[in-house]
Amino acid sequence: MKATQTLHDLGQSLWLDNITRDLLDTGTLKRYIDELSVTGLTSNPTIFDQAISKSASYDASIQEKASQEKSCEALFFDLALEDLTRAADLFRPTYERTKGVDGWVSLEVSPALAYEAAKSLSVAKDLHARAARPNLFIKIPGTQQGLTAIEEAIFAGVSVNVTLLFSREQYLAAAEAYLRGIERRIAAGLKTNVGSVASVFISRWDVAVTNKVPDELRDKLGIAIAQRTYKAYYDLLATPRWRAIASAGYNPQRLLLASTGTKDPRASDILYVKALAAPNTVNTMPEGTLKAFADHGEVGAAMPTDGGDCEQVLAQFGKAGVDVIALAAQLQEEGAKSFVKSWDDLMRVIEAKSAVLTKVI
Repeated sequence: MKATQTLHDLGQSLWLDNITRDLLDTGTLKRYIDELSVTGLTSNPTIFDQAISKSASYDASIQEKASQEKSCEALFFDLALEDLTRAADLFRPTYERTKGVDGWVSLEVSPALAYEAAKSLSVAKDLHARAARPNLFIKIPGTQQGLTAIEEAIFAGVSVNVTLLFSREQYLAAAEAYLRGIERRIAAGLKTNVGSVASVFISRWDVAVTNKVPDELRDKLGIAIAQRTYKAYYDLLATPRWRAIASAGYNPQRLLLASTGTKDPRASDILYVKALAAPNTVNTMPEGTLKAFADHGEVGAAMPTDGGDCEQVLAQFGKAGVDVIALAAQLQEEGAKSFVKSWDDLMRVIEAKSAVLTKVI
């Protein structure tokens, strides 16, 4: 049995952190579903920037849409929706079989809106309506302003992948936004057709403290943060408030462990996948990590729901001068800026391709 199937059987969903038109056109994504137990997919501006800039697969669509004098942003969302609705249809059987727990794909609002609640909500509603797929999440960053948009989006019936979370505290704030949105839906007697995941980024923690802590702490911070957040997740699921939502027919907002590709060249290429085996969660991984895990992976012991030794490990980082609360805020801000840069790069790629391709017409 492949390690991917073993991990799936443990109760953790494996989602691909990638989307390209080639993955769809060649049948590779379908093969990952059939052979590697992949049950969902995520995307972000960086992924689309690389996909569009490095492939001619989008050129025909860009040429057609550019001739309609659309803005680069409008053109991009047309392209993204073409890909993601196709992917959503591939995962639809999983979505139906699991009654909405699994089988999702994700599309992000413009990262430039990370600190603009009203515009984020407006764009989220528009993209959700245009996609017309029950298993498509709209990704909204878990910034303070984003949390307002998330609550309103959930209340409006837009399923949300809360992105750019880095700590237990940020996760709990995102969970609170989801809870408020759902409780308002229950009070209003609305349908139970809304879902959510909360995406906590892992590997960036270890990148941030590389060469700043003793060697014995290398590549341990992200895992400790994941363990701490997993405990908070399980504690929250046990509360009467969450149980009331479940009894009303809503699925819990699942914890999603993101950024699980290994960045340290000295570490195992399946470091985070093995360490973060956690029932009732999602692990969304880059394509290279997925293939590596399928090839030579092994499933470690399930993460303890009580956090294991995470507090002792985090205390060691504290002694080494790492303030995890401050670093979490820094990582969220840096992550937002990084996605804006990728977004700007993506807009330039589309603008350049549009200019060249319209001359061919």
